[in-house]
Amino acid sequence: MTDHATVQANGVRIAYRSYGPDGPDGGVPLVLLHGLGEGMAGWADVAPVLAAHRHVYALDLRGHGASDRPGDYGLELMRDDVLAFLDALSLGTVDVIGHSMGGIVAYLLAAERPDRVRTLILEDVPLPVPRVPPPLVRPEEPLTFDWAMVTAIRPEIDRPDPAWLERLDRITARTLVIGGGPDSHIPQDRVAEMARRVPGAAHVTIPAGHLVHENAPGAFVREVLAFLA
Repeated sequence: MTDHATVQANGVRIAYRSYGPDGPDGGVPLVLLHGLGEGMAGWADVAPVLAAHRHVYALDLRGHGASDRPGDYGLELMRDDVLAFLDALSLGTVDVIGHSMGGIVAYLLAAERPDRVRTLILEDVPLPVPRVPPPLVRPEEPLTFDWAMVTAIRPEIDRPDPAWLERLDRITARTLVIGGGPDSHIPQDRVAEMARRVPGAAHVTIPAGHLVHENAPGAFVREVLAFLA
């Protein structure tokens, strides 16, 4: 594992950690995209295992962690950041795992550039349809992310662009949708509907709540490695 490195992508500095073998022995790169208010550190329990035979990149999306906080935020901007990140590191086709908000970024990328995403794994990501917004309360403790990013992104999650739903059928990547089960705050029927809307997607449930990869890392890694294989 490296300590975090940075790269300029889409006009912002993106911080990331990389794990695993370099060069041709690394196989198809695997990119990990975190949820809202999270960061690359949240993958620490699973990234080394996923990197046993391939190169893994865990990013801090804009407004999070050690990446820039430019004040300009949007989920499609984050998608474009990831695409620019791939270009900056000369990564061609990749596999992508996205948790929650990072899953939205991941499926936007897979729909926009199906040639760049071979395998897509969506962790507790609901169908992009309007929802009743849960309360938005700023935490009292010091933040590892820009609160202005949260206030910009949450309305996009609560009232998604209708085009996002329409574009799901553009996804050509082999896709696995992982639900967190009844302890997740994400309605699991909408997670299941996401799997039905993405062509050919598989769907499994790991009853560990919303943070599946942190609460049940062993089960998460088993499902992911089986699917990637």
